[in-house]
Amino acid sequence: MGPVPPRTRRRGLPSTAARSARKLGEIRRAQLITTYGVGAMIAVENESFLIRGIDSWDITEAPFISEPRLARQLGVSGFRMPPAPDADSARDGVRAVRFPEIYSCPHCHQLQPFRKFNSPAGRAECSTCQESLVPSRFVIACTHGHLEDFPYWKWVHRGNRTGSGSCGGRLTFQSDGSTASLRAVLIGCSCGVEKVSMEGSFRRQALRDLGIRCGGRRPWLKDAPAESCQEPPRTLQRGSSSVWFPVMHSALSIPPYSQGIAKIVAPFYDGLKEEDPASVKTFVRVMKLLLHHPKYTDDDVVAEVRRRRAAEVAAVEQDDEAEATRRVDDYRRKLYEGEYRSLSTPHPEDAEEEQEFVCEPPVSPMDTLRSSHGLNQVMLVKRLREVRALQSFRRVEEPSPADSPLRQAAISSSKPSWLPAFEVSGEGVFLRLDPDRLRPWEEQPEQVARAARIRENHEGLLSARAGGSDKPVPPSPATPRFLLLHALAHTLINEWSLDGGYPAASLRERLYSDEDMAGVLIYTATSDSAGSLGGVVAQGEPDRLDASLRAALHRASWCSNDPLCMEAEASGADSLNMAACHACLLLPETSCENNNILLDRAALIGTPDGRVPGFFTL
Repeated sequence: MGPVPPRTRRRGLPSTAARSARKLGEIRRAQLITTYGVGAMIAVENESFLIRGIDSWDITEAPFISEPRLARQLGVSGFRMPPAPDADSARDGVRAVRFPEIYSCPHCHQLQPFRKFNSPAGRAECSTCQESLVPSRFVIACTHGHLEDFPYWKWVHRGNRTGSGSCGGRLTFQSDGSTASLRAVLIGCSCGVEKVSMEGSFRRQALRDLGIRCGGRRPWLKDAPAESCQEPPRTLQRGSSSVWFPVMHSALSIPPYSQGIAKIVAPFYDGLKEEDPASVKTFVRVMKLLLHHPKYTDDDVVAEVRRRRAAEVAAVEQDDEAEATRRVDDYRRKLYEGEYRSLSTPHPEDAEEEQEFVCEPPVSPMDTLRSSHGLNQVMLVKRLREVRALQSFRRVEEPSPADSPLRQAAISSSKPSWLPAFEVSGEGVFLRLDPDRLRPWEEQPEQVARAARIRENHEGLLSARAGGSDKPVPPSPATPRFLLLHALAHTLINEWSLDGGYPAASLRERLYSDEDMAGVLIYTATSDSAGSLGGVVAQGEPDRLDASLRAALHRASWCSNDPLCMEAEASGADSLNMAACHACLLLPETSCENNNILLDRAALIGTPDGRVPGFFTL
């Protein structure tokens, strides 16, 4: 797939050159959701580009992805995979725009906009030195998602300028390499002002002290006007992870959408949704859609198309930002509740149906798991499908449930009717705790007090992130039940990565914690060979699961950082963990849906002094 810059016309070139588009390189479809999505910067050789908004993408041949439950949550009609044009069709697909606009020459040290270097077509090269140019290392961004080039002129002329205009000199960028710190990065000007290092430019108030305000620029959206913004900008490294945080949502495909007539219609729905019933029936007969499904008729297809169309209309109704936010939160709860019910109910494989969700209990008895470990149910999820969609992104600060709608950077100039997404298939194991054993444990004063400390810190952080927004601050999920389920998922993932041979980054958790839910799904869903080889399902067989749990709990009983880890009153980012560190519970960020917060190893095995009993030591 080749993201390409917008069509530009250089002076003196014929109009045919303006119609040609330059192919930059290739990235995987999934990376346009997780790593290089809309608004993210991507380095291509010695150049840097910004992925443009989805309204500039050519989705003519982009596959349609159907997941009605997730579409209702996000208020769109459906999803599209990022386009992947043929190698000879570079004008199609995903587009990009050059950013940062400021480049420097490592030989003559000039620091100026790229267009002033007069580079040859298709190359980033200094026309004077014939040296490859280097994109600016620094950019500025604010928490509302705006992005700009670093104001080098204002930085070097601080305290020496009489106005906001230019001095007429030429800026220079030089790194003497004497140290690895910013002190060795020097910015100068030919007007004679003393060279200034970049030291101190990353201070929170550094730009505000110079009177530099956010310009409200959104260069990833074509012709988007600058917005009024009062947020203070921050200096960031161009390649820093703080420049782009994706806001992603995901859903498992569960019955009825994962089987039956819904499964048959889903791949063709995008082309049928605007057709009248007669055209739909004609399509069914021409394509022989029901040839291998005699139990269904063309009337069933028409009814399914109507049902999906009605759901789409309800999902894309215009509403204000506050209502949209409440809808997302409400549908997310319903989405998890639906998955929990499906995971708790057997869905055996049917030879006559094409299924995307197969969930069965193990054949062997699980008496030991009930008596020794307090597990009420184990389900082997032999087949599952997950859809992951990109809704928006954040800058500077990672996404939070309490974020103001103003921090949701738009991925298109207008409200989109679709979102970019990709789908993966895999397998997993679902564990449900015994409620009769869980309730007495979670109501103990020691457990309540320990969870209250984490919840207090978390709700304080959420209140700070709300920043005076009208959006109500969501309650923290930090309860004894949640801490237990989260710690159990992490310790099992660590154990299975050692015992089953899976890399920990390929295993994921999905927590179901509420008054009526107490379960955890550990699954793998990737597009590579680790996707569905049966190894995860094998870990859920009662005998093997019993051995894995015993080994995992034994491993969790001692951390190489103990006693500091276990006795810590608070740990982790913003003090949102208790007994949890990189040596015992923390996982790769791809595995944890909570960013490695709200963890406590004591919920599993208790504290050494016995004052706080663990669930598995009762």
